[in-house]
Amino acid sequence: MRIAMIGTGYVGLVSGACFSEFGVHVTCVDKDAGKIERLRRGEIPIYEPGLDDLVARNVAAGRLSFTLDLKEAMQGVDAVFIAVGTPSRRGDGHADLSYVYGAAEEIAANLDHYTVVVTKSTVPVGTGREVADIIRRVRPDAEFDVASNPEFLREGSAIGDFMRPDRVVIGATSDRAGEVMRRLYRPLYLIETPIVVTSLETAELTKYAANTFLAAKITFINEIADLCEKVGANVHDVARGIGLDGRIGKKFLHPGPGYGGSCFPKDTLALVRTAQQVGSPLRIIETVVDINDKRKKRMAERIIAACGGSVAGKTVAVLGVAFKPNTDDMRDSPSLDIVPALIEAGATVRAYDPAAMHEAEKLLPGVEWAKDAYGTLEGADCVTILTEWNEFRALDLRRVKALLKAPVMVDLRNIYNPDDMAQAGFIYTSIGRTAPALS
Repeated sequence: MRIAMIGTGYVGLVSGACFSEFGVHVTCVDKDAGKIERLRRGEIPIYEPGLDDLVARNVAAGRLSFTLDLKEAMQGVDAVFIAVGTPSRRGDGHADLSYVYGAAEEIAANLDHYTVVVTKSTVPVGTGREVADIIRRVRPDAEFDVASNPEFLREGSAIGDFMRPDRVVIGATSDRAGEVMRRLYRPLYLIETPIVVTSLETAELTKYAANTFLAAKITFINEIADLCEKVGANVHDVARGIGLDGRIGKKFLHPGPGYGGSCFPKDTLALVRTAQQVGSPLRIIETVVDINDKRKKRMAERIIAACGGSVAGKTVAVLGVAFKPNTDDMRDSPSLDIVPALIEAGATVRAYDPAAMHEAEKLLPGVEWAKDAYGTLEGADCVTILTEWNEFRALDLRRVKALLKAPVMVDLRNIYNPDDMAQAGFIYTSIGRTAPALS
């Protein structure tokens, strides 16, 4: 089989490389000549563990290629995927579909045989129908179907998520389109991955419903963590106690400074706007969005309180600025609220992140950047952990204490044990764990 993948961002590049690993011939298309040239040289423009090897292997095998020419990419394909960005639209929070609709027009101009046009981008309900209308308007004679195939990839583990997914969701407008999509995913069918084939609208909504539910789960445990601090309970024990219930599950019950990244912030807001537009408001998700925004802004207050109520003239060491580990993604990261608030309060911020500093430098002016974790610490009045990278989980605490001016740690990811930190002589602040940990 042959497919074209429009967009070489996170979703397009990962999906294209993984399809090629299935034996599909994939041509990835992008308008950014610099990015295409880098990909042809074997340079990966995003940070995703294992992606460089996957791309190199399939390029060498002749199954994966990169081009600026959509017409060339669409020759003889069974399907063309739209995997372009759908950022929040400035001003109202709706998803900006201009890139999707632009891709649909270009696809229409190059259709010369039956092709399934697949929306892989996260798009609001009704987008697939609009894509079909655009293609029919541009090319009334074209033979095609539109399908929806939402992605459920987690940054940092995207390849595993694609190769061993919980499910594959396909919204198809005809049996013919559904059969093409089943053939593409045949390797997963052979290992009995559930394939959910449904309508366009249902598939589009499923993606948003999944992300907003997980965002709500994160927000729920964050609020429970705040309550734990008030009543002297341990949020980790609460999370374990409820997570062992099969109806709830243990995932996404880790308290922190609030969710960020490329999906949850924009998808929750887009679904809220869609629901309001059709007169069926989602009050729970509206509240989730509001709580999460306010939580990220409040996290700087915790750090300031740990420093005695003021950070004016003090140095705060920050470990991690990406929204999560194993990615360089800074989109809606809590650090974008926390770090500027500390600087505004008079602090000098010295930071380190294993992957995201190149991007963070553009977004966090005024920060001093260190070469490693220990490089942030010398003479600092406090150290705070914003991203739970593995290399921060086993720091030499004696060395940390010796480098700091004061042994103050604010752990916004709860990666250390409060009892251990007390024994090591630290003034330690975490989230939702005021009571001594039980052995």
